[in-house]
Amino acid sequence: MARRRTTPKELPDAVREAVERTVQATVGSAERTRDTVDELVRGSRRAVAEAIDENRPATHEDIRELKSELRAIARRLEAIEKRLPAKRK
Repeated sequence: MARRRTTPKELPDAVREAVERTVQATVGSAERTRDTVDELVRGSRRAVAEAIDENRPATHEDIRELKSELRAIARRLEAIEKRLPAKRK
């Protein structure tokens, strides 16, 4: 960009314009940077939460729920087996 000569009267206006251009240029960059950082933070929170869930030991409640599900499966299997024709010998 070519430099323009300024007179002492124009100097404050030129400085103000230069500052405004600089601020406008950095505002867009700062917004993009903030968006990128926000996305990284959201992604890392999800990754940490998933890692914790995958690596934590089963709780008493988890085991109780599994037992309940197994009992329900056993009841369904038993009902299916009763409907099957008798085995031939």
